Amino acid sequence: MSVLICGSMAYDTIMVFPDRFKNHILPEKIHMLSVSFMVPEMRREFGGCAGNIAYNLKMLGGDPQIMATAGCDFAPYANRLDRLGIRRDSILEVADTFTGQCFLTTDLDDNQINAFHPGAMSFSHLNRVADIQVAIELAIISPDGKQGMQEHCEQLASANIPFIFDPGQGLPMFNAAELLRMITLASYVTVNDYELEMVLNTTGQSMDELKNTAKVLIVTLGEDGSKIYEGGICHDIPVVVANEVLDPTGCGDAYRAGLLFGISQGWDWPRTGRLASLLGTLKIGYKGGQNHVFSREEIAARFEQAFGLSLV
Repeated sequence: MSVLICGSMAYDTIMVFPDRFKNHILPEKIHMLSVSFMVPEMRREFGGCAGNIAYNLKMLGGDPQIMATAGCDFAPYANRLDRLGIRRDSILEVADTFTGQCFLTTDLDDNQINAFHPGAMSFSHLNRVADIQVAIELAIISPDGKQGMQEHCEQLASANIPFIFDPGQGLPMFNAAELLRMITLASYVTVNDYELEMVLNTTGQSMDELKNTAKVLIVTLGEDGSKIYEGGICHDIPVVVANEVLDPTGCGDAYRAGLLFGISQGWDWPRTGRLASLLGTLKIGYKGGQNHVFSREEIAARFEQAFGLSLV
């Protein structure tokens, strides 16, 4: 049985400005801003939430099935998925569009200026859960086109397929009623601490009310680990100290792959959360969302080293 991953496929163009933005922005001229930054360092990465989650889940030994939309420039990404053995028969290529693109510039203070072009993501609603040709045991709705996220939540719920609702950077697209509807339909809801505040502000719910609305609520807290709330119980999940911190891009997606794997294996929340935490830490030591490579055996060894528990 496969895990369905609904979300974005994207190329990330990452540039490093070897100075500080503040040295080149005049506060008194902010109303007529016109700046240009020379960026001698640039790289292009494979990304997007669905792509990143599938990459990590595959390394764990899972069977990811991506349902996404891509554009006319998707060929390099398609070739990569083929090499990784990740199925792409549910990725719809939309003519006359680009695959989602993120352009990110970072300065020496780790400040960032981002621009995101959704491209084919805006057509995600053209994909339907009923068209998937393999048996699905679990799914995740990660950031994608608004209509697609809403319809895929409804379709999964109607098909009685349990799923994680992971709104992420898509949160601002939804009003209170829309957001509460998807939270109610989902089997699990996962957000980081900043996104949690956005959900509370948008819905007007208190934290206690949200814990009652969501069947399972998973909140990541960066270096403070994460918390998993279910049935009045809070599971505190410790963070794994990284050997090296290079790039947080894709750490949340790696964490979610750990959740999907643990849930699909029927594990309890302490074990599932710890695997998710480990995956996020392993990723942060590499630049980009898909440049870390570990075997299942290496992950098991790191898991036992970090927690004194066997992964199997």
